[in-house]
Amino acid sequence: MARRKVVFLLFRMTNLSVNINKVATLRNARGENTPNVEKFAADCEAFGANGITVHPRPDERHIRRADVFQLRPLVKTEFNIEGYPSPEFMDLVLKVKPEQVTLVPDAPGDLTSSAGWNIGEHFDFLAEIVEKFRDAGIRTSIFVGTDPANIKLAAKAGADRVELYTKPYADNYHANPESAVEPFVQASIAAHNCGLGVNAGHDLNLENLKYFHEKLPYLDEVSIGHALIADALYLGIKDTIRAYKECLL
Repeated sequence: MARRKVVFLLFRMTNLSVNINKVATLRNARGENTPNVEKFAADCEAFGANGITVHPRPDERHIRRADVFQLRPLVKTEFNIEGYPSPEFMDLVLKVKPEQVTLVPDAPGDLTSSAGWNIGEHFDFLAEIVEKFRDAGIRTSIFVGTDPANIKLAAKAGADRVELYTKPYADNYHANPESAVEPFVQASIAAHNCGLGVNAGHDLNLENLKYFHEKLPYLDEVSIGHALIADALYLGIKDTIRAYKECLL
């Protein structure tokens, strides 16, 4: 009797976390409650998002502290809070207890994230913060570039994951996709070898996401806000989330 060859395929799932900051920005422009941030988050989950991301800044120019508390019982997938670990931010996260906190090195007045942590320069500071979140049962991700040595320090500091800052990939994607993605491929391997999960975010969109996902051997989650919300103006949020999820298959 001929033997049948059985092949087992490893299914690699990458989650989509929708950053809803821009929805709050639109709401704040009128000072009322349209669009409703809480309803929008719930709708994103209903349409297939695997998580909701918020980045409450000190000036509350988009997501407010009150939003974070109101969203906590409503988010049924994964709640991810990004921010610079100031005492006020630490207090908020420890009270809300999201599934994940992402530490970014943004100064209070920065328009958006523009670089990852130099962990060597801030090692003791970050290690102490990671320990506090670990004791509270919160998964911690540190926002980084692609330097493998820096990623190894994230693991040494006790982080559970790193989030790769993907603007350099997005900026160079059209000129040379292979060259643009290669540092991120190596970064994901370095993170995996250190026992870290791999997240990614910044300027990922419907043009460059599929290729990025196909090339990275390890990618647990992408967090996308600005491009996704902009696409929803044309496609609607339901079809937009579907389109982004298809890039991650």
